[in-house]
Amino acid sequence: MSVDHRRMSKKEVGFGEDLTASSSPRPNSAEDHLADLGYESELARSRSTWQVAFMSCVLASVPYGLATTLVYPLYGGGPTNIIWGWVAVCAIMIAVAASLGEITSVYPTAGGVYYQTFMVSPPKYRRVLAWICGWSYLLGNITITLAVNFGTTLFFIGCINIFRVSDGEGGETGIFNAVDYQTYLIFFAITILTNLISALGNRWLPLLDTATMYLTFVGVVAIICTVLAVAAEGRRSAKYVFTAFEPNSGWIPGWSFVVGLLHAAYATSATGMVISMSEEVKSPATQVPKAMVGATIMNFIIGFVFLVPLCFVLPDINAFLNDPYAQPVPVILRTAVGNAPGAFVLSMPIVLLGICCGTACTTATSRCVWAFARDEAMPGSKWLKKVNRPLGIPLNGMICSFVVQVLLGLIWFGSHAAYNAFNGVGVIFLNLSYVMPIGISLFRGRKDLVGSPFNLGHVGGIIANVISCAWIMLAIPLFSMPAAIPVTLENMNYASVVFVAGVVFAGVWYAIRGRKTYHGPPAPVDPERRASADIRRASFGTR
Repeated sequence: MSVDHRRMSKKEVGFGEDLTASSSPRPNSAEDHLADLGYESELARSRSTWQVAFMSCVLASVPYGLATTLVYPLYGGGPTNIIWGWVAVCAIMIAVAASLGEITSVYPTAGGVYYQTFMVSPPKYRRVLAWICGWSYLLGNITITLAVNFGTTLFFIGCINIFRVSDGEGGETGIFNAVDYQTYLIFFAITILTNLISALGNRWLPLLDTATMYLTFVGVVAIICTVLAVAAEGRRSAKYVFTAFEPNSGWIPGWSFVVGLLHAAYATSATGMVISMSEEVKSPATQVPKAMVGATIMNFIIGFVFLVPLCFVLPDINAFLNDPYAQPVPVILRTAVGNAPGAFVLSMPIVLLGICCGTACTTATSRCVWAFARDEAMPGSKWLKKVNRPLGIPLNGMICSFVVQVLLGLIWFGSHAAYNAFNGVGVIFLNLSYVMPIGISLFRGRKDLVGSPFNLGHVGGIIANVISCAWIMLAIPLFSMPAAIPVTLENMNYASVVFVAGVVFAGVWYAIRGRKTYHGPPAPVDPERRASADIRRASFGTR
């Protein structure tokens, strides 16, 4: 079946009509459903429900995400912030995943929350709301992928520095005190590696995701069993692990705790990114929602099992608050195991998880760029919306994402707080994009979800939507805050600066080009009209 995926004229699609009130019968296949939403199926549907769930887990790579950002709750409040912050954020993110799942079951496209925002918005405002959501989703995908690759870089350097040498003054220092250009080159190499794996190994990525789940299981079991069995410096009490609150951030205790939630929020920020894979799934209306919710629950269990043992062997928090790479987990492993080689071996699965996570994020981000570009919403859309047929991927979109990441990575030369900015702005942009379709649908009475394949029911849906909106509206200002005070040039959270820069760029491009040429995603095609169009094309031999 051939359906023009480009935007049709306003007159042809009834641009002023309320598309969310449509009661068109559901198509029989994913390709027909996608065609009815206005797009042509261009990517191979090769993923099962479990493979989508595994990819969603790999996008989060919870042990990696929690390991590379553990410094935030250590500043925020210690064990209480680590354990109960994780529990609280995961409970909230289950509501977010379920809320997104409802909407995705109606609009399962690679455009994700961007397309959904357009469809659930009032006709008068849908263009500008979709533009805001689309750019938020796009920038969130790119910056969170950047944060993952940069986090892997810093964690890898921290692992090398498990090995210590004398500093000549009676103390010890790591064997590799990387200067700025060395850190950047390692980041550059890791970013190239994840892009090459994603581009050249596309057909094998579902197998990689499955293998990564086994790696996660083996790595977590090896870490928790070893540190608890050896515990070279002893074990903490259960009371300490579950109740000790030691804020070191300088903020008042309550605010210190919530600022420390960036740790858990970062590890769960990829919840909605898997929606961009909807056009590579066999039954996206049911598979993707189930995968999102199921993966969030799996991530919670994995994270809890990973964090609790680390807190039982947690050394004096002051031992690593001044670490220039802000990577406490290698230090925790070294003190728990009692020797550097053993700690280094235990840390390697987390490094590999970081590379796998970066690959999954790169894959999802390339689909996001491609989906946004095919609606003529980006500079260079004609180039970015092309699919590389031999590789079966939107290669140009992947290259675009790569270039933006390596350019933003240059911020490291100006401030070592750049990693905080990448984490924070990725969480902010993604959460902003998630809240838009959820909030708009809730405000309009959830009428677009009537009869959806994945439905929480009226009361359950409202509760999940309200929790989602409340959390995300808190997260946006919260994660612009510095992790500690007093604020200096080094510990300043530059997430707000990058966020404003992204908003300004999107606004300027809208003023220059978007308001004249951008009309949003294509409106859903009436199945009867699509069928008659197919018959006409067939009669002329063009089908």
